[in-house]
Amino acid sequence: MSNEKRSNFSGKIGFVLAAAGSAVGLGNIWRFPYLAAKYGGGIFLLVYIVLAITFGFALMAAEIAIGRKTGLSAIGAFKKLDKRFSFIGYLSALVPMIILPYYSVIGGWVTKYMMMFLSGNINKAATDGFFDAFISQPIEPVIWFLIYIGLTALVVVFGVEKGVEKVSRVMMPVLVVLSVLIAVYGLFMPGAIDGAMYYLMPDFTKFSVKTVLAAMGQLFYSMSLAMGIMITYGSYMKKDVKLESSVKQIELFDTGIAFVAGLMIIPGVYAFSGGTPEALGKGPGLMFVTLPKVFNGMVFGNFVGTAFFIMVLFAALTSSISLMETVVSIVCDKLKIERKVSCLIVFLSAVIIGLPSCLGYGIWQDVKIIGMQFLDFFDFISNSVMMPVVALLISVFVGYIIKPDNIIDEVETEGAVFKKKKLFVIVIKYIAPICIILILISSILDAFNIFTI
Repeated sequence: MSNEKRSNFSGKIGFVLAAAGSAVGLGNIWRFPYLAAKYGGGIFLLVYIVLAITFGFALMAAEIAIGRKTGLSAIGAFKKLDKRFSFIGYLSALVPMIILPYYSVIGGWVTKYMMMFLSGNINKAATDGFFDAFISQPIEPVIWFLIYIGLTALVVVFGVEKGVEKVSRVMMPVLVVLSVLIAVYGLFMPGAIDGAMYYLMPDFTKFSVKTVLAAMGQLFYSMSLAMGIMITYGSYMKKDVKLESSVKQIELFDTGIAFVAGLMIIPGVYAFSGGTPEALGKGPGLMFVTLPKVFNGMVFGNFVGTAFFIMVLFAALTSSISLMETVVSIVCDKLKIERKVSCLIVFLSAVIIGLPSCLGYGIWQDVKIIGMQFLDFFDFISNSVMMPVVALLISVFVGYIIKPDNIIDEVETEGAVFKKKKLFVIVIKYIAPICIILILISSILDAFNIFTI
């Protein structure tokens, strides 16, 4: 990285908040509630929590340990550990490069809605067809996309401690407070308790293979796994920071925000639509189409809606910052250039790659790849194909090439004790590879509507 000394987080709190900020994003706010609603509510929540503290813990611990052990981002890290497997680093580096542009397009939509609520235009935002009309325009979505990705680049250019960590220290606590306040407020709406019961009480009759596979898939999306982010953040982690407890705290933040997001959205949709499958199955549209109507029907709805979209913007930014930081770190390491130059290269590249996703619902809506619009295609390739492949390769690499003892030694640096050592070994060697193969197969079959389990 030129002649610059590699950056570091100031300590455990800075690392945990930044890494948690990476994990907490749009996937927690709209994707988690949507999947919870679709796959049985409480039973999905229970399965997700069990998987997070086993499957998710092992993968996150492995990635962070690889980063700290090597002091390098994904490409350099795998090359340093075993040159034969440096290709894993290149594959993992591709994931954030693909995700950052289209994720920033959605971030632009969030920014637009936040400004709509701030300016008091809640009635306009709640009208039928407003969202579709907005994203189909040729100019305005591009402007908001550029504003959002510009904000992301501005934070990243200041570096790890002065940029990423400093912003995360503010954003994460604000995100938690806003989430809890809106969730509590929403529970007092007529009919909301029915939604809360559906979401909180496991119904084992709704358990299925798809429930497990959906929960495992959500782990990748929600916890920033298999995309080089945790390896990069681990490379900035000081040796005296306890790795195992840091992973547990990141998981607590991530799962906690996802849980509260479900408590915000599912009871609210129940209150205003009766919780119909159509209303709960809108995916991103649940946030941009349904929720403005929910806020419009509330007392002080403009205030609550404004707070909500500020919260969503914070969540989106913390994730896009980590995505860009990962790519910037890779470019710095490979090209040996300064951070500012790397940021400019990544920013311009993301703008160019993101434009098709930005225009894919408007002037380029008739252009599709394997039947998908640009944004949907990039989402499918990154989340449903590449991330499971990378996670599988990392599991095999740690479990059978460098061996789990290498990771355990890193976790136990400076006298730390790895309390979940046995669980880590079992999951990374035996459980994770099988689960990931099932995720990969089911995701591909589901995308082509031939998944029948």
